Amino acid sequence: MKKLKTESKQEAVIYIRVSTTQQAVEGVSLDAQEAKAEAWCLLNDYSVKSIHRDEGISGRKTNNRPALAKALEDCTNGNALVVYSISRLSRSTADTLAIGDKLKQAGADLVSISEKIDTTSAADKMVFRLMAVMSEFESDQISERVSVGMQYKKSKGGLVGAVPYGSQLAADGDTLEPNEKEQEIIKIVKDLKRDGMTMNKISIHLNTTTHHPRGKKWYPEQIKRILLAA
Repeated sequence: MKKLKTESKQEAVIYIRVSTTQQAVEGVSLDAQEAKAEAWCLLNDYSVKSIHRDEGISGRKTNNRPALAKALEDCTNGNALVVYSISRLSRSTADTLAIGDKLKQAGADLVSISEKIDTTSAADKMVFRLMAVMSEFESDQISERVSVGMQYKKSKGGLVGAVPYGSQLAADGDTLEPNEKEQEIIKIVKDLKRDGMTMNKISIHLNTTTHHPRGKKWYPEQIKRILLAA
């Protein structure tokens, strides 16, 4: 966060945020957002009171963004909280509206550069509420598309997440095929469990053999996961 000396009566608190995925997809970096916000301040005769940056943090929740909390604390009577877009402020309708209410109580305005709105007029207050709803809707759509894509890939035998124990990536680098050594260990684990050995004893036993785990040693939790997946 940068603190800047100001002389103008009108002061702006700039808040910028980006997550890794959004930065890659939208191409609106932290520096680009900051430049846009500072340009708005210059054009509208606002001096910059402070700049707060949340980097690589999702907009789904507001309680895990320290820079946002400090930005809201900085907003006092007559100030304006300047953001690049409503989506940078929050992806939750409830949280966005709560931020708007908090700024209202402090006597501060909210300015969103992309949507060209602020909350100094009744019309823009209505637009602000509509944009908050649309931002959450857009976020939900993105999550839905990602989920559908992952399910489709999984149905086609593609890898989703970590390679499960007992499998390995095929030559195409995407689909899975059995790992013979790990399949052998799975069979041993199942046989030992069927003979009445506890997961702790199975892990101790495997640590005395040449059947190496993916990590440094065998642990009961690893045995549990193998049995659950088998």
